[in-house]
Amino acid sequence: MKLFIAGHQGMVGSALVRRFERDAGVALLLRTRSELDLTNQAAVEGFFAREKPDTAIIAAAKVGGIHANSTYPAEFLFDNLAIAANTIHSAYRAGVKRLLFLGSSCIYPKHAPQPMAEDSLLTGPLEPTNEAYAIAKIAGLKLAQFYRQEHGVLFHSAMPTNLYGPGDNYHPQNSHVLPALIRRFHEAREANRPEVVAWGTGSPRREFLHVDDLAEGVAFLLTQPNPPDWINIGTGTDVTIRELTELVATTVGYRGKIIWDSSKPDGTPRKLMDVSKLSALGWRARLGLREGVERTYASFRAEVAAGRLRS
Repeated sequence: MKLFIAGHQGMVGSALVRRFERDAGVALLLRTRSELDLTNQAAVEGFFAREKPDTAIIAAAKVGGIHANSTYPAEFLFDNLAIAANTIHSAYRAGVKRLLFLGSSCIYPKHAPQPMAEDSLLTGPLEPTNEAYAIAKIAGLKLAQFYRQEHGVLFHSAMPTNLYGPGDNYHPQNSHVLPALIRRFHEAREANRPEVVAWGTGSPRREFLHVDDLAEGVAFLLTQPNPPDWINIGTGTDVTIRELTELVATTVGYRGKIIWDSSKPDGTPRKLMDVSKLSALGWRARLGLREGVERTYASFRAEVAAGRLRS
């Protein structure tokens, strides 16, 4: 199988590469951003026409946390729309046999019933702080669904919950909550700071999936002869942001005080995925949050030491 992984240098893409490198029957097709700009329609069409992969996984995306999504909504909407439209349409035109588009749990309404089932899509307003990103991901999901419906191609999507792991983005303002906490507590410990400020009240609940578990889930879905148009990938369990923050502080070895700044936004009150469809197919995540955070902090320290921390 000639497999194109779009976005192979990101956290998700890197995990997919690690996973599929183990399969002797898979030939990986990879391009860096400088080699192939996925927002450039002509470049993407030319690439697919030349290379003709058998299977494509679209893991490329412009991503960020609450601050980045709120500050740059136009860029988040445009770039992610362009990536989805260009890759899915070009794959169809080039005769790609199978395509899996990776979305996000933020596609579901802000106040969707918990846990969030696949059929809650488009039943209510989105969370305003990541609306732009969510709209682009919904468009990609629907594009894959409608190409499958209209043209009979096996294009389908997977909606991961909050992801973390090796190769994450640790930018102090633009990263997601877990890597942001790891960096904040690590730097506070190194500098012997007496306190660390955490955003919000700590009451929202979030679900976290290690990126290596996601890669295993994606590999599993690619073996399914008739997968759903879109399906959730998660653990089916969640924790409060306060519990997560305390876990990260303990893992890092920070002994100071945690101050909660309730003037900062909390975001969606709860985001827990209903993973019953995937469980019924026979797959479940394996890595617990405590072990996953420990592994991730170890990889963070190795990335710092090697001078290759994404920030």
